[in-house]
Amino acid sequence: MRETISTKDAPQAIGPYSQAIKANGFVFVSGQVAFDPATGQIVEGDVTVQAERVLLNLSAILKATGSGLEKAVRCGVFLKNMNDFAAMNQVYGKFFTAPYPARSTVESSRLPRDVLVEIDVIALA
Repeated sequence: MRETISTKDAPQAIGPYSQAIKANGFVFVSGQVAFDPATGQIVEGDVTVQAERVLLNLSAILKATGSGLEKAVRCGVFLKNMNDFAAMNQVYGKFFTAPYPARSTVESSRLPRDVLVEIDVIALA
């Protein structure tokens, strides 16, 4: 069984995908970018501002499933510029505590809406 998750507290899916899918004891959250759910616009600012908005969006989606960032087991981070790694990592560290989820971070030449960072999460339900 799988359950589609949707919350108005995070940006709505703008294509043929779900905000998240809950299945077999896990929550798979689609990659989130720095959309402000209140305005529907990308937040202005550097990678730290955008990373914070992304992590707030991920947190809201996980909360809607009854989970949370503290139950994350894996994250995928996509950066427009790997030179932003340290700044993103500083913000990321404010949202997660030990034991930290497994993570991969890759540079991507182009992300949706030309944002600076996108993050996806797999968490325990």
